[in-house]
Amino acid sequence: MSRLRTLIVDDEPLALKLLRAKLDKVDNIEIVGESKNGREAIAATLELAPDIIFLDIQMPGLNGFDVVKGLQSDILPLIVFTTAYEQYALDAFDVHAVDYILKPIDDERICRAVQRAQKRLDAVDGQDNKPRILGAIDSMSQRIYPQQLENKRLPGALSTDTFMDKKVVIKDRDEITILKQSEIEWVDAAGDYVCLHAEGKTHIKRSTLKELLTELDENIFKRVHRSTIVNLNFIDKVIPHTKGEFFLLLGEFEKIKVSRNYKDAIKDFLLGE
Repeated sequence: MSRLRTLIVDDEPLALKLLRAKLDKVDNIEIVGESKNGREAIAATLELAPDIIFLDIQMPGLNGFDVVKGLQSDILPLIVFTTAYEQYALDAFDVHAVDYILKPIDDERICRAVQRAQKRLDAVDGQDNKPRILGAIDSMSQRIYPQQLENKRLPGALSTDTFMDKKVVIKDRDEITILKQSEIEWVDAAGDYVCLHAEGKTHIKRSTLKELLTELDENIFKRVHRSTIVNLNFIDKVIPHTKGEFFLLLGEFEKIKVSRNYKDAIKDFLLGE
């Protein structure tokens, strides 16, 4: 059995030290990196390609949920949350088969989480991890914010159909956000959800990628991976990767992997045509 390449993430140095000490005792774990915040975690995931991330939820800046939402579904490792979250959140994660360890961390929960992760990898369903997590987050939101949104609309706002060709409407808890398409940098699909990344924030919309594509301007939004599309106007740099793949840099922090199967989709853009 191969060892699980593992990244551990926590903003507290003592928590990182404790987690490393406990994971060092697990035979099939190989710790390949540590991160102290969400941005470091995203960068380390892209660089190290771990099999599993032990990820703290409560961190300043980008929290654990933001890290998950900020990574492409196709390259997202298995996630084990380390958290002091309330019981309702843990119930939601259990329903959606998302692993977690309740702080203070103990050896039994570590072993359980590793065993569940190994089983999921053996079943070759790790790629379904992000939809599960987004589903859990959505369930938590519904429990915390039970308001019904069907009849809600921003004061003076036009209908969704009116904005179909220029804007994207997102219902989130008890708010409605209207995003300009020109502000959307990239979109990541995860099952029945899409993550729209705009101006440093990630918005979750209950929609399939196919449905969303009917709203987006096909001249500036191009698919670059199985479940990822980018706004060509935000590409700042192209970095070659392996086997015909490469990364797109969008601004200072966003790094999007382009698979060789989709590189022709932006070939004209890269050639300046």
